[in-house]
Amino acid sequence: MYEYQQYGRFFAQVAGNMEELGAQELREFGVKDIKPVYRGLWFQTTLEKVYRINYRARLLTRILAPLKNFSCHSTKYLYKTARDMPWNEIMNADQSFAVFAHVNNSHIKHSQYAAQVLKDAVVDFFRDLDGTRPSVDRENPDIWLNLHVENNQARISLDTSGGSLHRRGYRVKSVAAPMQETLAAAILRVTGWNGAVPLLDPMCGSGTFLAEAALHYCRIPSAYNRTNFGFFHLPDFDKTVWDAMVTDGKRLARSLPENLIMGSDISDSAIAAARENCAKVPFGNKIELNIQDFRRHPGLENGMIICNPPYGIRLGTPEKLVELYGELGDFLKQKCHGSTAWIYCGNRELIPAIGLKPSMKMPLVNGQLDGRLLKIEIY
Repeated sequence: MYEYQQYGRFFAQVAGNMEELGAQELREFGVKDIKPVYRGLWFQTTLEKVYRINYRARLLTRILAPLKNFSCHSTKYLYKTARDMPWNEIMNADQSFAVFAHVNNSHIKHSQYAAQVLKDAVVDFFRDLDGTRPSVDRENPDIWLNLHVENNQARISLDTSGGSLHRRGYRVKSVAAPMQETLAAAILRVTGWNGAVPLLDPMCGSGTFLAEAALHYCRIPSAYNRTNFGFFHLPDFDKTVWDAMVTDGKRLARSLPENLIMGSDISDSAIAAARENCAKVPFGNKIELNIQDFRRHPGLENGMIICNPPYGIRLGTPEKLVELYGELGDFLKQKCHGSTAWIYCGNRELIPAIGLKPSMKMPLVNGQLDGRLLKIEIY
């Protein structure tokens, strides 16, 4: 019996500063026993709910199912323990796999080498079993395995998500410094937007906010476009339950009203990317997109403004960037009366340049950026 079967405990990975938001989302799936840790959440639930969480959760990155937990003081013992596991219950030699590992405060010092040792153990298991060997594919494997070693305690898990859940499948074109899909979904959750007022992103880039807003409003599962999940490979996977869940997801979907979600950008290439990406989202053809400088945009009254303005030096000089943020503040003051603006600022030093006092500043990580989400109410 594997560890997840014995205890019903799983681990959800989340981005930094999103642990509590992730816990809120898990509670909505009926999960009660949740223990937040750094960039993750331990929780207890049924395997059926793990299917549903993978399919519908918008903020979580991966869901891991622990297979084996053991004391481990050397790579030799890691190899021996992993080599003795019944890998033919999880996969076969015709399938590809990859290992991602993290090592902390242990006799085993190097994560990459630990991953290599686990890989060798899996390959040698099949070679000794029938002379065949599975292939390693680090980009798009059939099965992802996770190895975590901390304080000389090792845990081998299967990634039930089958790769990071931020990869929704709609981003076919991108622009410089795109926002990760899970962060965009987290920001939308914080705003509380539910379609009661129109939503505008006046610097929409490749359309991540717009696509996530459409998925949310239309009740489309975040992983609707995903064809492979890691839980397909668990020995107790129930395909009948999964198929019913997918059918139910299609039944719950609703159409997107005209003029509810709108985006614009000064760049024609950005709008071209946004059109192509939004077209991959169900009902995304009803998202209104225009090539337009926000400084010449008519604005939006009594609605919601959401955007991730540029924060690097691509605009030229730091002075130009400060000027841009000041003009964004002017746009909000002059053309967005009665609206609430939510601005993700990747460079905190630019916040004063907006010239409007935020009623909230929330730390949120976007890749390597320790940014702030601002809430500005325009009266």
